[in-house]
Amino acid sequence: MHMFKVDEAHDHERLDVFITQALPEGPSRTFVQKLIEFGYVRVNETAVKAHHKVVVGDDVRIEIPKDLSTPQYIQPENIPLDIFYEDDFLIVVNKPKGMAVHPAQGCYTGTLVNALLHHSVQLSRVNEDMRPGIVHRLDKETSGLLLVAKDNITHTKLAKQFQRHEIKKRYIALVEGEIEFDEGVINVPIGRHPYHREKKSVQFDETAKDSVTYYRVIKRAKGVTLVSLFPKTGRTHQLRVHMSHLKHSILGDDKYGKAKSFSRLALHAQAIGFLHPQTKNYLEFFSRPPKEFLARVGL
Repeated sequence: MHMFKVDEAHDHERLDVFITQALPEGPSRTFVQKLIEFGYVRVNETAVKAHHKVVVGDDVRIEIPKDLSTPQYIQPENIPLDIFYEDDFLIVVNKPKGMAVHPAQGCYTGTLVNALLHHSVQLSRVNEDMRPGIVHRLDKETSGLLLVAKDNITHTKLAKQFQRHEIKKRYIALVEGEIEFDEGVINVPIGRHPYHREKKSVQFDETAKDSVTYYRVIKRAKGVTLVSLFPKTGRTHQLRVHMSHLKHSILGDDKYGKAKSFSRLALHAQAIGFLHPQTKNYLEFFSRPPKEFLARVGL
């Protein structure tokens, strides 16, 4: 529950604009309008519309219910999608950099899920929160191929393949420095960062989980290396943490490297291979490396 009293600086301001600025989470205006529409906002104990103008002294009460994060509240959005493959059971989509995979607190629009709900009439409901259809995830700034399930059976079977490490994944990345060996393996456990809750780090305590990444150098250039990465486990931020541990942080990484070293996080999910849960055929898809990656090493 949030309570605000309107001051002179916001006199005669639209209610949705006032709330967007007032809430500490910095939610989108679309999300605030949704709160108002569903009756979770009161001005002087009265339900009003989003365009209502607040005045000095008004009491604004805002409730953000937990169930507002369930799929029925997520709005479909007509956002173009780069679909690599689609059938009655699943979708393989090439996610652009800068797009969050699913809504989360403070970000309720413009995500891949919003776009998928507009594109497809059916997505799996295994996840009870804001992730319909989402079997696995990519970081917001990571681009590349992502699997989406249309029904619960397909979702569950794909999830089991991920759990058994049967899904083949290949990433391409630009990293700092020139990696010495042409190929190698990074086998160190990953756990919570001891000081920063939003980060992961290499840890050797009981909370850490086994994490394995194979790498193969594609090309070295002055001060950087273009490398293929093959994660055998799927820990949060695994590739970013492992490359940082190797002293070859991924370019543009604002958490584990130097944000200004490249125009974006230089990580792309280039290929994915899996056994189709229904047809039992093995499928593998490849996307082109981002042009800016290749240009950096003269390819």
